[in-house]
Amino acid sequence: MNKSNIYQQRRIELAKQICAKTAGGIAIITTAPESARNRDSEFPYRHDSDFFYLTGFEEPGATLVLKIAGSSSNPQLESHLFCRPKDAEREIWDGIRLGPEAAPEALGVEYAHSNHELDQKLSELLADQEAIYIRLSESAETDRRLRHWMKQVRQQARSGVNPPSELHDIEALVHEMRLFKDAHEIDIMRRAAEISARAHIRAMQVCKPGMREYHLEAELLHEFRHSGAQSVAYNSIVASGANSCILHYRAGSTELRSGELCLIDAGCELDGYASDITRTFPVNGKFTSPQRALYDITLAAQEAAIAATKPGNTFMQPHEAALKVLTQGLLDEKLLKLSELGSLDNAIESGAYRRFYMHRTSHWLGMDVHDVGSYREQFSASKNSSEEKPWRVLKTGMVLTIEPGLYVRPADDVDESFWNIGIRIEDDAVVNDSGCELISRGVPVKADEIESLMQNH
Repeated sequence: MNKSNIYQQRRIELAKQICAKTAGGIAIITTAPESARNRDSEFPYRHDSDFFYLTGFEEPGATLVLKIAGSSSNPQLESHLFCRPKDAEREIWDGIRLGPEAAPEALGVEYAHSNHELDQKLSELLADQEAIYIRLSESAETDRRLRHWMKQVRQQARSGVNPPSELHDIEALVHEMRLFKDAHEIDIMRRAAEISARAHIRAMQVCKPGMREYHLEAELLHEFRHSGAQSVAYNSIVASGANSCILHYRAGSTELRSGELCLIDAGCELDGYASDITRTFPVNGKFTSPQRALYDITLAAQEAAIAATKPGNTFMQPHEAALKVLTQGLLDEKLLKLSELGSLDNAIESGAYRRFYMHRTSHWLGMDVHDVGSYREQFSASKNSSEEKPWRVLKTGMVLTIEPGLYVRPADDVDESFWNIGIRIEDDAVVNDSGCELISRGVPVKADEIESLMQNH
């Protein structure tokens, strides 16, 4: 399928959903603005994910407007793209622009306009429409522009023109679509995971005591870009020693020391899609006995979660499976005291494990590393609005991470041999009809395999 057709089909699907809620309307999605880093310098530009999902367009200064009518079974759709006009002088400095003249053929939209025409055209497109679908409370600027557009339409009242009477949040519709990945998306995510796996292998192979965390970060970045990834999917975590117990630690200047662990949580972004892999390995290539004990517990917890990641199970069942294994391991290693807690169930119900494991086992993965989509069912059989909605049931096409961990900080009631051991093991899973496919296992995960990789390089 032509790439522009993929985005066109997504716009048609969105139009069907809008027609199911109202008799059509106008949908408005703007891409991300450029952001200044400091004087005369900007952060590398990254498009808005929702906008890119519906257009495949990566330039700043763009807005997609959909004019929708008809029924959910037969929607009528006009796609209007507002983008930066061609400008020979600016293109010398900032790069070539697609421009509105070339946009219809390149992107499969019916109409394209200069973004300078947005205010004028929107007052025309909004006339006599029933509803507006837009991000609600996105920013003060969006709210200001929406008030301006509505005011322009109201000023046409004496000509018999009526403004929209309903305002809806478009994010809920788009995010539900994004939660389910098609074959095109999964193919990109597989390739992103393959690149990230190679980067993790590279970091393990070059790791030596005396290096700094930023040295391993540099190896990751080299592999990402050398393999064609456009960016990191998130700031890489390279955490050695005590830093491995800090969940969102950034790669710093700490020296890698023999006898300590290094935790790397890093993934690239390829063609707009994220990968997310974590591996933990010994700096000198050999786990100590306490490190190996906790590592094997964490890996067993991940395997239990993987087995529970399948259609029909809820989002929380993999977490519950991992939690049971982790907590039993903590009891076995005397990090939790069975004499005080009484049983495994009590250890879980009391939350005693949380000092060593304080996050959930999974999150959605897609265009964003913590991707969109509700973790709870949108519709519940219960009529009691105060009741919490049940956890989402896993279905084919969902993609999520599986990442249990254990983090042991120094404490008077903790055996000193376990101090400053932080372990997380994370892989990316695509839910399929038979269970799930791990797309990130191109990098070793078993302790023996990691030791062999590091020692034989």
